Amino acid sequence: MSSQPTPSSSSSRAQQVLTSSPPATELSPFELKDLLIKAASSDTHRLMLNAGRGNPNFLATQPRHAFLRLGEFALRESERSYSYLDSGFGGLPKETGLVDRFEVFASGHDHDEGVAFLRAAISYVDDQLGIDAESFLAEAVTAFLGCQYPVPPRMLPNAERIVARYLRQQMTGDRPTGDFAVFATEGGTAAMTYLFESLFANELLHPGDKIAIGTPIFSPYLEIPTLPGYDLEVVDIRMDQDHQWQYPQDELDKLLDPAVKVFCLVNPSNPPSTKLSDASLRTIAELIQSRRPDLIVITDDVYGTFADDFTSLFALAPRNTVLVYSFSKFFGATGWRLGTIALHEDNTIDAALAAQPDEIRDRLRTRYSSLTEDASTLGFIDRLVADSRAVALNHTAGLSLPQQLQMTLFALHALTDRLGRYQTAAKSLIRHREATLYASAGMPVYDAPEDVDYYTLVDLQRLAGQLYGQDFAAWFEKKDLGRDFLFRLARETGVVLLPGNGFEVVDASARVSLANLTEAEYVSIGRFTRTVLDEYHADYIAG
Repeated sequence: MSSQPTPSSSSSRAQQVLTSSPPATELSPFELKDLLIKAASSDTHRLMLNAGRGNPNFLATQPRHAFLRLGEFALRESERSYSYLDSGFGGLPKETGLVDRFEVFASGHDHDEGVAFLRAAISYVDDQLGIDAESFLAEAVTAFLGCQYPVPPRMLPNAERIVARYLRQQMTGDRPTGDFAVFATEGGTAAMTYLFESLFANELLHPGDKIAIGTPIFSPYLEIPTLPGYDLEVVDIRMDQDHQWQYPQDELDKLLDPAVKVFCLVNPSNPPSTKLSDASLRTIAELIQSRRPDLIVITDDVYGTFADDFTSLFALAPRNTVLVYSFSKFFGATGWRLGTIALHEDNTIDAALAAQPDEIRDRLRTRYSSLTEDASTLGFIDRLVADSRAVALNHTAGLSLPQQLQMTLFALHALTDRLGRYQTAAKSLIRHREATLYASAGMPVYDAPEDVDYYTLVDLQRLAGQLYGQDFAAWFEKKDLGRDFLFRLARETGVVLLPGNGFEVVDASARVSLANLTEAEYVSIGRFTRTVLDEYHADYIAG
């Protein structure tokens, strides 16, 4: 990844931004974002509107109410163990009779939203998943208290079953894809980090290997492979903007190169915010299954829950695909750091490990010798857990138990919402914001069936042509005004947007998050965007 600027260089570049020209093009979009914020904040009497980051300003309240009520019950249960002491002592809650005692507790909160949710959750896991109510409640109580190490370190048993059920519902449409394991991680960013580290540690990737990246894409996927020590050769698999941001066949054919070891994609895409169509998914899955059965696929599907009728490649090419999913966006939980890695029990990575030559298998046997005498019995997902803690600290690995509990409650929130009311409201909110933004700028909204609308990508060159004709659009492109537009918008109006080219978008464009501001603020952004473009047009007319 791009290194962070030193205070002195950052100050120098920020001063340059505030006065005249934009910074060098090699800045990552997130470095550029910091400089845009400084430019937008230069007028202390004006509100700065940051639509560059995708942190939602909405969140799911019911599972949080449940977390707090469960915590209250858990503390009461803990205090029962040492009630004769008067020094704030608690102990490990006793499982026997736990459900009956919860019902006594719940009867005192008959109209409480959190208690009602917990009752529904207990009923659901018993009826739908066959999880004993007492076992579920005991795990949840202990998780809230955080009084035990995570055991197993990959994920608590009931939590894993519940989260797997949620992922199956949201990512596969309940297709029969076979069993899969889940590793709970500190957000999707940790999932990405662990996957790359473990692929190298297990000698499935080596410096100089080829890795395919589906672009446009979240910029760290572009930056991680080129880090010193990784030094991977990136093969660009580019979506076609003129065909609803799908992958053309000639781009997918690049995957037929046997030297390409891994294919990384984000679906729905970031920043175009478009899901892969059913036809595209079938094409990719057929290519993998028939011609590249050895290819490892990493699909990051964090925005899938905002799409209509979403299906992940994890469902259509299950043997080859690793699923990365984060609870951050859909549930408004970026601060909780809740992510997952899911891998089917029958998978191509374990097959590749088994087929490694004896020399490599001997090295890996030594690497994992503190865990098992025979590393060949250790699946890749459990190697991920061990590698996340430098192997030697595997016994203290795992996401903290309170985090696992909140993740479980988020999953249960979706599983028990039979009418999908929360999901419908979240989709409606961001899509209405998009319509407001474009209407305020005097621009038409072109909604395609695969659009998800968590972000919108404003193509400045096309917009210039639509508003003022192709001669102006050609002038805009010749002047290379895309980045200047972002800094002018920031300096003059206080609006911060991110450049599309930082995510490997070819045309001059700006990414607008539709998740993190108010309706009125999207009105302002639309108007401000039109104002700056009008000023460019005036410059063009003036010659």
